[in-house]
Amino acid sequence: MAFAYALTPPSIFLVPTRPLSAITRRFPAPTFTGGGRCMSVVAKAVGDNSDTSDGSIVKSFQDAWSSSENLIGVAGLGFAAIVAVWASSHLIEAIDKLPLVPTVFEFIGLLFTWWFIYRYLVFRPDREEFSKIVKDAVSSVLGK
Repeated sequence: MAFAYALTPPSIFLVPTRPLSAITRRFPAPTFTGGGRCMSVVAKAVGDNSDTSDGSIVKSFQDAWSSSENLIGVAGLGFAAIVAVWASSHLIEAIDKLPLVPTVFEFIGLLFTWWFIYRYLVFRPDREEFSKIVKDAVSSVLGK
């Protein structure tokens, strides 16, 4: 008991003279020292009434949900997407448990990485060609 009493803070064994709601705990500000100087850093959270990014995401989801004509189809697609993600993660886990397949996939990945580096990144004309391919793909995706 004496050992436990030595390790625990004294506030556990003492009865407070003030009500618990009046006891406030102050945490010291972190101090950074370096080169003989000491500086305290204090941060204060400031809130504003503007919408946050989470609020805008929820609002955009609500707008898309209310503007949809086939709500059952949209809900079915959402459910199907969740099931597809779940099934694909379990499929990947099952493949990973096979004894030789993960090693073969890692070897194929390393070979493809080295081929890509040699084909597109080692020589200057190839880098320029790769840059052009990426710019064309981005412009086709963005519709420019």
